[in-house]
Amino acid sequence: MPHFLWYGKYTTGTFKKFIDKPEDRSEVARKHIENAGGKMHAFYYVFGEDDIVILCEFPDHESYAATIMAVAAGGALSGGRTTVLMTAEEGMHAMSKAGPLMSGYKLPGG
Repeated sequence: MPHFLWYGKYTTGTFKKFIDKPEDRSEVARKHIENAGGKMHAFYYVFGEDDIVILCEFPDHESYAATIMAVAAGGALSGGRTTVLMTAEEGMHAMSKAGPLMSGYKLPGG
């Protein structure tokens, strides 16, 4: 199953709600992901550009996209981004496929 690393940013209004009433959003995220056929491996609060990071897997890219769209439509987030991950095995397969493609690739100006 494809793996994804999702970075999210909460709105200032969401942080206000968390301060007024602290809440464990990891279980909400886990249930939402599982309802879409996925599996959550990790949920972290992070320092820096983003507020949360979720490592998850889904049966396909469409299921992941639908999940993120549903979350975004809720309004608790001000932004987010995704990194699609590959296993080492998938990376090795990609490397094997790259070899034959190199012979047909021409460098700029070449």
